[in-house]
Amino acid sequence: MEYISAKEAGEKWNISQRRVAILCSENRVEGASMVGNMWLIPKDAEKPIDGRSIRYMTKKQMKPFVKWAGGKGQLLEKIRGTYPNGLGESIDKYAEPFVGGGAVLFDVLAQYDLKEVYISDINAELINTYTMIRDGVESLISELAILQSDYVPMDTDDRKELFYRKRDRFNEIKVNGDESINIEKAALFIFLNKTCFNGLYRVNRKGLYNVPMGSYKNPCICDEENLRNVSEALKKVTIVCGDYRESLDFIDENTFVYFDPPYRPLTTTASFTSYTENEFDDTAQKELAEYVKVLGKKKAKVVVSNADPKNVNENDNFFDDLYSKNKISRIQASRMINSKGSGRGKVKELLIMNY
Repeated sequence: MEYISAKEAGEKWNISQRRVAILCSENRVEGASMVGNMWLIPKDAEKPIDGRSIRYMTKKQMKPFVKWAGGKGQLLEKIRGTYPNGLGESIDKYAEPFVGGGAVLFDVLAQYDLKEVYISDINAELINTYTMIRDGVESLISELAILQSDYVPMDTDDRKELFYRKRDRFNEIKVNGDESINIEKAALFIFLNKTCFNGLYRVNRKGLYNVPMGSYKNPCICDEENLRNVSEALKKVTIVCGDYRESLDFIDENTFVYFDPPYRPLTTTASFTSYTENEFDDTAQKELAEYVKVLGKKKAKVVVSNADPKNVNENDNFFDDLYSKNKISRIQASRMINSKGSGRGKVKELLIMNY
């Protein structure tokens, strides 16, 4: 009988040498034997069915529980193309410090078995909602079910009265830090997102949520199945409210990091960075680029998304200069959230990789 090495089997089966060794150690490769410190595999051995693929097929489907400006649902196929080789194997950690709606997070959680996952955002109300979904989903569902049963049957005038009353309540409790009402805050956060104009989250200079009511006829305020699926997926995820740089100790050479920061505005009136009381200007973009360099020295695999300034000015090389030593891809996207319909449409976005 002819034998091949784990490396040769990996090339034949289009998987890593390390994955082949794991399959052999689990007795899933018929006829494989350990000689010294290396595996010998029958040349005609068939590739085992990947248990991770089976788990992916049987995992419950999930999606972002809120609409979020800059959400990546429409770009997932292109972003998947940046996932590094070895993700779920040698790269067994994932970090997303600007988690937002979490489209990429949920895609990664659905496809890969990871040892550790870290997400964060500076938006305290968003992070509270992630935490309450993880730790108290049934109580949250109960609150949302009441809101849905109250709101949906109402006429426009009654809906408007309820919306603004709940918005006032949200602003009243969002700043008091009382953890005993975190479930209520999370329920109101989702309710307002599902019923406000265009799914925006925006605050004024006082930090108060100020988006008006939207005109959805039958909004799904309480998506019980999705909330339960998201809750299950988040059970082993570390959730942090804080600056992206707080992820430094978590990230190492075995980590895939995805940054989706507030985008650099394409025009002076296009800024959608006011999701918190903090702005994210060009100085902040430069600081993020420096942080990417720091992570590169730790050998982490990093991807950064941002708007392409060349959409409005072909001579604007801000990101080309800022990430001159990285790989930059320009991809087509649709601007899904904008206060004006004329501001929505096809634009190019950037995917920046340090590998």
